[in-house]
Amino acid sequence: MAETALANERAHPGTEEEPPLRVLTHPFAVALGLTNLYLLALTGPLISTGHELVYHLTGSARVIFIPVMVDVVVLFLLLAGLLTLAERGGRLRVAIWSATVLALPWILTETISGFLGAVVPGWVSLLMGLSYGLGVAAIAWNWKRILPSFDAVQPVIATILGVFALGGLMIFAQLAWFGWQARHLNPSPLLHHRQVATGPVQPRILWILLDELSYQQVYEQRFPGLKLPAFDQLAAESTVFTNVVPTGEYTRYVIPSLLTGVPADGVNVSGAGLLVAMHDTASGKWDRFQQHHTVFQDAIDAGYSTGVAGWYNPYCRILPAVLDHCYWMYHEMTPDNLSPDGSDAANLLTPVRTLLFETRHLLGKREGPPSDDLLDLQMHTADYRGLLAAGDAYLSNPSVGFLLLHMPVPHPFGFYDRKSGNFADHHTSYIDNLALADQYLAHVRALLEKEGQWDSTTVVVMGDHSWRTRQIWASTEDWSAEDQAASHGGKFDDRPAYLVKLPHQQTGARIDVRFGAIRTRALFDAMLQKKVRTPEELRAWVGRR
Repeated sequence: MAETALANERAHPGTEEEPPLRVLTHPFAVALGLTNLYLLALTGPLISTGHELVYHLTGSARVIFIPVMVDVVVLFLLLAGLLTLAERGGRLRVAIWSATVLALPWILTETISGFLGAVVPGWVSLLMGLSYGLGVAAIAWNWKRILPSFDAVQPVIATILGVFALGGLMIFAQLAWFGWQARHLNPSPLLHHRQVATGPVQPRILWILLDELSYQQVYEQRFPGLKLPAFDQLAAESTVFTNVVPTGEYTRYVIPSLLTGVPADGVNVSGAGLLVAMHDTASGKWDRFQQHHTVFQDAIDAGYSTGVAGWYNPYCRILPAVLDHCYWMYHEMTPDNLSPDGSDAANLLTPVRTLLFETRHLLGKREGPPSDDLLDLQMHTADYRGLLAAGDAYLSNPSVGFLLLHMPVPHPFGFYDRKSGNFADHHTSYIDNLALADQYLAHVRALLEKEGQWDSTTVVVMGDHSWRTRQIWASTEDWSAEDQAASHGGKFDDRPAYLVKLPHQQTGARIDVRFGAIRTRALFDAMLQKKVRTPEELRAWVGRR
């Protein structure tokens, strides 16, 4: 007996240290590791410490988190069952392991590309899919020949996947925790609600922020043949700033900076989708975001009621105590295209419906699911229409004295066709969206003129940043020949458009000195305090540092 034990010890040294590895190589551990890697594209956006997706989510977070967590559980159980079945050995074991492991390069390539904002070319994805299918079939067919190599490699792969299972447990815990934090993401906001008896207390101040509005493209080097009559008419009776220094290049940092007057190059968002802090560009410190330290509080202190109809930023969620009226909208791509406005049941079935769509499409029986480009067009169009209606309601309400309208134009990608005058079914150019921005400006003017308020209203029209040609759009596949020509080969001009029409201003003026857009809050304060009422007073104010 002793000799037998000694022989076994020599043949299998370190037997006492194997149990931990056996835990990692258990079919359930391997299945969890595979699930973790397979579903990173779904779970990654929801567990990001920046909470970017949750911050811009307009609907319920629950109907996003729960279906993703269910997907994780279902896939884990399916893989655990298959890998347990593979324990029987033979061809089945080799086939199941090959089918589950060899899919990883294909899936991870798509996932990593998505995280980097890149798109895997269709032919590359098709080639990887074909290689995967042929590889699995070849291994299953010749399983006996490759069995010795398979037996040598399989334990190593199982151990690695078991390690990834630990990450899977952490990810699932984060999904549960972040989902719980965001469970009350968008309740009806308890707004400030100033009581105004009859009509506006004083002439209105209207702040129109047109996302990505470039001074160069509107006034300095306009695309040949592009007509922008509303912008031209506004320039003829307002002060045009020709040399504005932008606050930044990304809306998520620029808007808080404009509201507070503090330049920020970063924001800290909580799991509940609230703006917690801003990273001060000048001091390098994180400062707590306080809604009462914004231009809206300044307007309230000056006796104005306040309102916002805005895009992208969750205005109603982060500024409820300083807003009397609020509407915000931003549709975005979500994991598996789950709808934040849908039900739990509908979103739980979304992956199944998508799979059925794609299967029937491959069989030639019907069209496939909507492409990401088409979904982007639909979302951008829906945002514009929703904000247009909300903004019109506030413009028609004279009690809204200080009003911000943040519109999703001319921000790419183009969703408007200026030649047909309709919303497009394909991505168009920045120039097309610029034409729509001009139409919007004319629409706002017409509404105020109808109410007899245009002449008495202070109107500030600006871009949060300029057209980010080189930084973002020129490297995308939807960059058009018209974009290339309009931008002179992708050259970047960082000046956003910036115009100020003061009450009863009838003639145009220019300010050519450098003007930091970060002073926008201070400028509004001067207007609210009646320190800037004429172009001459505006010029003098700009000259003071």
